Amino acid sequence: MKDVVINTIKKYNMIEDNDKIIVGVSGGPDSMCLLHMLCLLKDELRIKDIYVAHINHGVRGAESDADEKYVENFCYMNNLGFFSKTIDMNKMAKEKGISSESAGREARYDFFNYLRKELGAQKIATAHNANDQAETVLMRIMRGTGLQGLIGINPIRDGVYIRPLINVLRENIEYYCEKYKLNPRIDKTNLQSIYTRNKIRLELIPYIKDNFNEDIVNTLCRFSNIVSKDNSYLEEVSKDKFQIYCTKKTQRVIIDKRAFLEHESISTRILREAILYINKNLYNLEMKNIYDILELSLNTTGKFINLPNNIRAENIYGDIHLYKECNDINEINDIHCELKIGRNKIEDLNINLKIYSIKDHNHNINDNKYVQYFDYDKISNEKIYLRNRKHGDKFTPLGMKGSKKLKDFFIDLKIPREERDRLELLCFGDEIAWIIAYRTSNNFKVDKNTKNVLEITVERGEPNGSNK
Repeated sequence: MKDVVINTIKKYNMIEDNDKIIVGVSGGPDSMCLLHMLCLLKDELRIKDIYVAHINHGVRGAESDADEKYVENFCYMNNLGFFSKTIDMNKMAKEKGISSESAGREARYDFFNYLRKELGAQKIATAHNANDQAETVLMRIMRGTGLQGLIGINPIRDGVYIRPLINVLRENIEYYCEKYKLNPRIDKTNLQSIYTRNKIRLELIPYIKDNFNEDIVNTLCRFSNIVSKDNSYLEEVSKDKFQIYCTKKTQRVIIDKRAFLEHESISTRILREAILYINKNLYNLEMKNIYDILELSLNTTGKFINLPNNIRAENIYGDIHLYKECNDINEINDIHCELKIGRNKIEDLNINLKIYSIKDHNHNINDNKYVQYFDYDKISNEKIYLRNRKHGDKFTPLGMKGSKKLKDFFIDLKIPREERDRLELLCFGDEIAWIIAYRTSNNFKVDKNTKNVLEITVERGEPNGSNK
């Protein structure tokens, strides 16, 4: 078993010289085997420090407390840094509207990542093994998945999360614990068919072993490895296509309709990449959700579907807009502020507006959508405002003599419905002079008779601190 673990670590370059490693330890056989093994291999692998992270999920009362004490005592006896956190997993699940398993997993990884930053650790080791891999593949097949889901658990993820036991069978882990008299804690809920994974572990896999393939665990692991190699190539191609077809915004991705002309194996991956960008993970996402979006792309504009994790997909003139519903609502600011000649800083919108009167201006040349010029004499001493749209707003677009409803103008420009309330309108008095970044009003245009010009510049801050 030691050789299997060392070969796995070296094959995937899991551990480098002088790495500080955080080990997630529940006190059960898998995690205690992993911790004990890494301690034995510490010098051979040139590990600098090993820390232990334990989550008390608060669902098994005294038994959970005993688990924590057991891990703490092991760390004390072996001079290991011990860090623990107690949570109410069921309460978290209820508040977030997710399963208890998902809530526990989320809490664990949040804690791991917090410790990694605090301790300056390079790696986080978890005790996923070959049986976990087989169970994951079977669970995803039954739930519905694409090629990505059949990969199962990656041996190493993001260069941080490592699974040194991923090629080790659970029966060998149990033998290891007996050999070294580790006396790990046993979570009795793992012996009950109360979760899908438990049912697969306790009922389905034994049935397959008895009736079809006694080596099903290794068979599924080999299958997962083969799929992983094919999928890597498709992922590489899809990431390039994502850059071509997708426009990324804060909590939003716009997918060009051309993406759906690609081979389905590419378009489905583009969608997964888009959801990953918005949600930071793919938890609760099923292949059915991806196909629902593909079907939506064939539908008419304005149609939408709701996806897991409060994500909405909407067809806007053939393009698909993916965004977080709750964040969209929170991002809408109610704007109504008076502006002055000079520099105006609007903190809530992270923008600056510079308004100056100038004499010399070549009004025929202006390619910057954030800089516009207006005939100062046509403003008639009206106050200058920045606001959102209001019901019944009308606008006279540059080049038109008559006005039209602002709503109709937005439709003509194919501005997505969910973006219209966010657009900033610069007004002279009650009249809209500029839909910022889109169009100015014909009523204040600069012409050959203009003598005094008002120059207005918008500097919009970006999340990374740059301006445009």
